[in-house]
Amino acid sequence: MKMKLLTALLAIFTLVIISLQSCTKQSAASESNSVGGSEIGENESGGGSSGNGISHNMGLNCMNCHYSGGPGEGVFTVAGTVYDTSKAVTFPGATINLYTGPGGTGTLKYTLKADGSGNFHTTQSIDFTTALYPAVQGKTSTHYMSTSISMGQCNGCHGITTNRIFTQ
Repeated sequence: MKMKLLTALLAIFTLVIISLQSCTKQSAASESNSVGGSEIGENESGGGSSGNGISHNMGLNCMNCHYSGGPGEGVFTVAGTVYDTSKAVTFPGATINLYTGPGGTGTLKYTLKADGSGNFHTTQSIDFTTALYPAVQGKTSTHYMSTSISMGQCNGCHGITTNRIFTQ
């Protein structure tokens, strides 16, 4: 009985802490992203993460805050976190490519760059009606997702029901 009560209190405490660390509207200064082959500048509708910036809430579903009318700055269409092969430490500067074919085949449609915290995101309109297959490129390897994606909430599955996104 005491153990169940302690477990319940711990769960409530954890939720309170997570909510205190929730997204707040932040300046988009110095954010840019190469999406669809073009450079997108700060505060434009296609803005995204950059290799130099630092973000927050690694491993959490970014779209819990970054939605229309949400508390986060911008409406993200694709977002997530990349880790190293230990799947415990984030991997800054990874490149996320979205191809029309599996294993890096087909046409490269979009490219995103993980920031200094290992997070990547974009507010660019992404066409999910065409199959998109992610490829995560690190310094020495590229990891391919074998199935196509139909939404951009990468941390909605990765780290919850499937392995974290990782590279080396």
